[in-house]
Amino acid sequence: MSSQALRDARRYEEIYEKEILTEQRPLFHLAPRCGWMNDPNGFGFYNGSCHLFYQYYPYASEWRSMHWGHATSRDFLHWDYLPAALAPDQSYDYMGCFSGSAIESDDGKHVLMYTSVKMAPEMQDEGIGIQTQSIAIGDGIDYEKYSGNPVLTEEDLPEGGSRYDFRDPKVWKAADGSYICAVANRAADNTGAILLYKSTDLFHWKYWKVLAANHGRFGAMWECPDFFELDGKHVLLVSPQDMQPSGFEYHNGNGTLCLIGSYDEATGTFSEEKDQAIDYGIDFYAPQTVLTEDGRRIMIGWMQNWDACAIRNPSEQWAGQMSVPRELSLKDGRLFQQPVRELIDMYQDTVIYKDVVIGTGESVALEGVRGRCVDMTIHVRPADPGHVFHRFSVRFAQKDRLRTAVSFRPHEKTVKVDRKYSGSCRAIVHQRRCLVEGSSDGVITLRLVLDRFSAEVFINDGRYVMSAAIFTDLAAEGISFFADGEAVIDVESHRLS
Repeated sequence: MSSQALRDARRYEEIYEKEILTEQRPLFHLAPRCGWMNDPNGFGFYNGSCHLFYQYYPYASEWRSMHWGHATSRDFLHWDYLPAALAPDQSYDYMGCFSGSAIESDDGKHVLMYTSVKMAPEMQDEGIGIQTQSIAIGDGIDYEKYSGNPVLTEEDLPEGGSRYDFRDPKVWKAADGSYICAVANRAADNTGAILLYKSTDLFHWKYWKVLAANHGRFGAMWECPDFFELDGKHVLLVSPQDMQPSGFEYHNGNGTLCLIGSYDEATGTFSEEKDQAIDYGIDFYAPQTVLTEDGRRIMIGWMQNWDACAIRNPSEQWAGQMSVPRELSLKDGRLFQQPVRELIDMYQDTVIYKDVVIGTGESVALEGVRGRCVDMTIHVRPADPGHVFHRFSVRFAQKDRLRTAVSFRPHEKTVKVDRKYSGSCRAIVHQRRCLVEGSSDGVITLRLVLDRFSAEVFINDGRYVMSAAIFTDLAAEGISFFADGEAVIDVESHRLS
């Protein structure tokens, strides 16, 4: 039976979602039903649909006491809202129902595993809670919290593990039919570690071992782990806090990290081989993945950054959105990402241009290339290979002084996303650069996926990705191309609807 807190949340969202016009939401990126959204949770399939839950506060467009919002889709792009799944209503989770995952049990139930938080009496002045892991069982719409919650507590931590930073369980089924769960924890050295737990029934868990440890290499605490096989390797995704920059690979603050290596399932041993950022742009965090029936590994992330939340005013009716779901692959030892192929089904009004010359200092607009919901691929090369241009830019969401730009500087081998003229009045992160190896010859491919309030750039077939949220007036629909030096471009643009 649902609690009063959950009934209140469901009643509120049902009423107030009606105040948000369809055109005030993203076209194909999931945003909250109303109020606030952050991390994706419980990304997976159940009863023939893809379910995505999310960190949610329905009552205001700012982070407060976390609920779980809920939506489903059959194509990763068109989402149907379902009633809120969880509310903080128990003694062990009254400070919030935080991030977690979902799995179908052997008896066909939809099982949610989430981080439950209650106040730590000794840390009350700082507002810090004790984090545990709890279970809710449901049918795809309604969920009942397990009477034996929490199922993982500080008693299940290894020596030195923090009970204040113990969160974000990711559960999966092992080859032998048992269940494994990866949970983020702050270790004795005050940096992140990913712990493994085992269970035969999803309700009774035993600590197994450390899957991976930070040891101060990548930021401090690691959040939101995901771990999976991909193209013959295993991949660990985490979101580190308090990062220090490392060239153009990692930036300050909250970042994303992909560790690629080998995994021995029998011993739970992960051997790291390579590391990289997941997204090099401004807004991407806490990604989670799912394996589709046709064998694709699909990733989705929160397309926002904790250090840039002020771009959205709390007086707005919603805040936060998810990235476009992305198909993952490994090539040349790197993680590649491409928008889900279902995006092709949204193509309208295709326009193709070949061998368009952009002269020095020239800004060129092409007929039929405009809009705020667009999938556009640009192949760029120098007009004269012996005289490579200094800069090429594509500007979009453009009108009068408003614009956002993606710029390529081959002499620096960098691509930059810049939203400082997007209409924001806040002094937050508005620019970020990515180093693109092998691009000094001026040859590059940029795929730009625009939704009403976002831009995602897939560079060289998804070898690098840069994401940014923008909240420019929707009347700004112009797209233009600029070069410092002569560049030649091929453009294929599709309006999305």
